[in-house]
Amino acid sequence: MKIGAVVILYKPELNEAKALLDNLAQQVDALCIVDNSPESTYSQLALAGYENQIFFHFPDNIGIASAQNVGLQHLLKDGCDFGLLFDQDSQFDIGFVAKLAELFQKSRQHYLPRLVALGPSLMCSYTKKIVRPKIQTEIEQFDDISSVPQIIASGMMIDLHWLQQIGLKDDALFIDGVDHEWCWRARKHGFSVGLALDICMSHKLGDGRRRFAGITYKVGAPVRLYYQFRNIFLLSRRSYVPLYWKFRNFAVMPLRIFTNCVLLPDRMMRLRYMLQGIIDGMLNRSGPIKASAKRP
Repeated sequence: MKIGAVVILYKPELNEAKALLDNLAQQVDALCIVDNSPESTYSQLALAGYENQIFFHFPDNIGIASAQNVGLQHLLKDGCDFGLLFDQDSQFDIGFVAKLAELFQKSRQHYLPRLVALGPSLMCSYTKKIVRPKIQTEIEQFDDISSVPQIIASGMMIDLHWLQQIGLKDDALFIDGVDHEWCWRARKHGFSVGLALDICMSHKLGDGRRRFAGITYKVGAPVRLYYQFRNIFLLSRRSYVPLYWKFRNFAVMPLRIFTNCVLLPDRMMRLRYMLQGIIDGMLNRSGPIKASAKRP
């Protein structure tokens, strides 16, 4: 069984990204790095020292979906059976990949014969706590794995043999919602998505944390609000997207607008991105944000 990994970079913190790549290079058979940064990080990360690696640089930022597709297609051409996806800020122990692969095979034999993707439990780098979904419940739980509606992309192990049937990541979304949409689409085709209960990975969720009225919430870059709000409208048109996801996102939209316009810095910029996202979502516009909409 040949296992490859795809790591997506965008203006990474170099020591953090280097630690991830050094760790990962010891655990996989093929390593594909896709850099969406304006300036290439190849020399800074000393990537020439890795065996069986390939580096792609897209200075104009093709988005996370297209970047993942570049990596997945390379792994397929390289003869990999399984592909792992990682963001630049994920961290895990030696033995992580082997444990995930072992659980993948075991789960298909005993629990979920149509398992197509498996991800680790996530520990938030900010709170140091394991993140468990509060609304979307598990579909079925076994000893060391749960069947779930979706998992995030970072740490996701995919059986590449089924990629052609399910399809690649949806580059129309560009960034937000890409991982969940693919999982929902895979489930529409009759496959299962799993969450490993005893395999953990540290990951940054958002750019930081704030508290208001006793509630802790994630803080992200203002431009991400454009994609988050727009993609709610784009995904809500699709029949295979869960109803709870549609209801929850539309229900909390007024609260998110309030939070970003009152409690966070760059209020007017955030408001403009949210409004533009709502407008473009209602008009069914997709892909990267237009250059005219990027101006503060």
